[in-house]
Amino acid sequence: MMHHLKQSCGTGYVSLSFFLSAIVNTASSITHYSIPEEMEEGSVVANLATDLRLDVKTLNERKMRVDVVANKKYLDINKVTGELFILERIDREFFCPSKTTSYCVLKLDATIENPVRMFNIEVEITDINDNAPHFRRGTMHLDISESSPVGERFSLNNAADPDVGTNSVKNYHLSSSEHFSVEIQTGRDGTKFADLILKKPLDREKQAVHNLILTAVDGGVPTRTGTASIIVRVLDVNDNAPSFEKAKYVVDVVENSPIGSLVIKLNATDLDEGSNSEIVYSYSLYTSERTQKMFNLNPENGEIRVKEMINYEDLKLYEMEIIASDKGPNSLSGQCKLTIQVTDMNDNHPEISIKSFQSPIKEDTPTDTVIAVVSVSDKDSGDNGIVDLHIPDNMPFKLRESSDNYYELVVSEPLDREKVPEYDITFTVTDRGSPPLSDNETMTLELLDVNDNVPQFPQSFYTIRVMENNAPGALLSSLTAFDPDLHENQYLVYFIIEKEISNTSMSMLFSINPENGNLYALKTFDYEIEKEFLFHIEARDSGSPPLSSNVTVHIIIVDQNDNAPVIVSPWRAHGSVVEEKIPRSTDKGSLIAKVIALDTDSVHNSRITYQFLQVTDATLFSLDQYNGEIRTMRMFSYRDPRHQRLVVVAKDNGEPALSATVTIKLTTMETAVKAYSDMTEEPLEYDIFSDINLYLVIGLGSVSFLLLITILVTIVIKCQKPKPSKAAPPSRNSVISERNSTIADSTLVSNDAYWYSLFLAETRKGKLVVRQPLPKGSRYIVSSIPRGTGLTDTSDSAASTLQASTTSSSSST
Repeated sequence: MMHHLKQSCGTGYVSLSFFLSAIVNTASSITHYSIPEEMEEGSVVANLATDLRLDVKTLNERKMRVDVVANKKYLDINKVTGELFILERIDREFFCPSKTTSYCVLKLDATIENPVRMFNIEVEITDINDNAPHFRRGTMHLDISESSPVGERFSLNNAADPDVGTNSVKNYHLSSSEHFSVEIQTGRDGTKFADLILKKPLDREKQAVHNLILTAVDGGVPTRTGTASIIVRVLDVNDNAPSFEKAKYVVDVVENSPIGSLVIKLNATDLDEGSNSEIVYSYSLYTSERTQKMFNLNPENGEIRVKEMINYEDLKLYEMEIIASDKGPNSLSGQCKLTIQVTDMNDNHPEISIKSFQSPIKEDTPTDTVIAVVSVSDKDSGDNGIVDLHIPDNMPFKLRESSDNYYELVVSEPLDREKVPEYDITFTVTDRGSPPLSDNETMTLELLDVNDNVPQFPQSFYTIRVMENNAPGALLSSLTAFDPDLHENQYLVYFIIEKEISNTSMSMLFSINPENGNLYALKTFDYEIEKEFLFHIEARDSGSPPLSSNVTVHIIIVDQNDNAPVIVSPWRAHGSVVEEKIPRSTDKGSLIAKVIALDTDSVHNSRITYQFLQVTDATLFSLDQYNGEIRTMRMFSYRDPRHQRLVVVAKDNGEPALSATVTIKLTTMETAVKAYSDMTEEPLEYDIFSDINLYLVIGLGSVSFLLLITILVTIVIKCQKPKPSKAAPPSRNSVISERNSTIADSTLVSNDAYWYSLFLAETRKGKLVVRQPLPKGSRYIVSSIPRGTGLTDTSDSAASTLQASTTSSSSST
């Protein structure tokens, strides 16, 4: 039977050894077998027929059967062989779940018939190590205070093993830990369990969680194990005070930082957790109220922000002590010191203070004279507090530093009130911040006048043209001078500097208003008598001492056409007709007569032209309009009347024009007379020497003598008077001109000397001098002739005298 069991079990349990024993108790009716659990189905337990001493051959006939008592049918009998075999795998832990006893029996009843017999069979199911220990919870959580003492025990869940006996849990192992170990305990039922022992104090701040592995080991061969995780969470104890990263903080904050701006965020840490690590920030008692007033400390997050406007100039440094306290039951705290350094910002404008300013000052103030003292300051520091003072460059002043931040304003150039009467001096102070700030102060410096300027006329020389025949008292011009000085230094008085011309004082001819410089004429001027005046006018101020200047005045008398031409050739008595006799055989182009007229007006007004007013035969005679020559245009014919009447008008160039006329009566003669061009000087005796001609010669001689005396007196006076200014032409009472006898003139024809001789010839009684030229190069003088000589013509022409100044030939004439 044992052999049979071994064979039947060999296939299912190759690696297992088990002992099958069949005990047949002869004294008892119970047959006992012992088999290990988990045998494979079909495995033979024993040969029941043999053990019961039954004939195998009759088993089928006798209907042998096996019944399990109150249980599932795990075993059955082979009726052929009589063997008891495993019908279904038996799990001892399932079949005998109770671990109160290690004895597990499967009871069977074997029955046969013919005769009926019943056999009691017990099959003991022995345990094999087929189950590993296991924990009901794979993870165990333990909360252990970090203040727990060493040696304290903490119960752990034990491991369960369905196996029994030596196959059950025999031991526990703990993973390596410096803080924990396990101790094995045995219960009353023999169950093994473990306690966790604290062998080293815990520190949550170092290790808040300990992860352990607990291993349960059974006693089977081979051993089986089961594991569970132990998570030990160390409970915090308020054993750590809050701490700051640094014991002392130093931060910079810019002045004028906006209110609410962050200065620093302090961060204290507490290694504890929970309420033990919650920190509240506060000022210590050592922090001044002023500091607490300037900065706001957030008690929750440690932020320090600007509470009020910070001014560097008020306080440059703030010190405070900050306390960080936790919220643990026994509150712990830490502290740090915070120093806030205020960084200067260029927020203060430089300041200017005028300590002294002298105004007004005289314009002749010497250079280097101090006129102002100025101080500058700036509340900022560093470059922000360094200031520079300056004034505009285009002023005659300069700044001179006298001491620290004190400057003197001194005169650097000569002053001139007339150019600049006052100065607006702007003092500008600028600091060296970035960006720089500046301020300015403007002071007005007035200059007092000094009489340092002479009166000034707009011109140095005045030429004033005055029309002759002016009304006495007429305003000639306003000669106003200008003095740039002020007040009495600019009040001017005008004078005429006395000067005599021909024993006549200038003050008798002209008058000037002493206040405004208006120049007036005191008399009526006649161009034909006085043509110009030259004198000086002085302007004098009222300063002390007074200053003066003078100006040259040149008065020019402008001619009016107030003198009519005077016909001087051919000569005739007042209202008479000039009679001339010419041969009838006169050739074409022969000179018959020449009309000469003089005009004492100026050159423009005295330019004379000639024309026929009446002529008997316009085809017989021609008249040159410029020189007055009357010539024949053809020869006389027998049809031409014997007497020819010519009326010639001499007209000046004035506006309106004035004129004079002469009537010439020509009588042609059959007697041959030599032409004028071939005659030498042959006196033609007249029967009677006219008394009027005699009076004319006497008058001409007298006038010439008086004119000579006047010229000599004038020369003497000129020599005795001071030399006049170069800019002014000499004053004179007469116009003196020299002309070459060969120069053509509108009044005097080209050969003046010849016609002069002709004029004298006509003055002789009974004779006619014909074309007697004077030597070449002789000169003549035209002089004004006083009125009232009685030499008038039919047109009320003013008489003139042609006075020759020649060589010895004129005296002989």
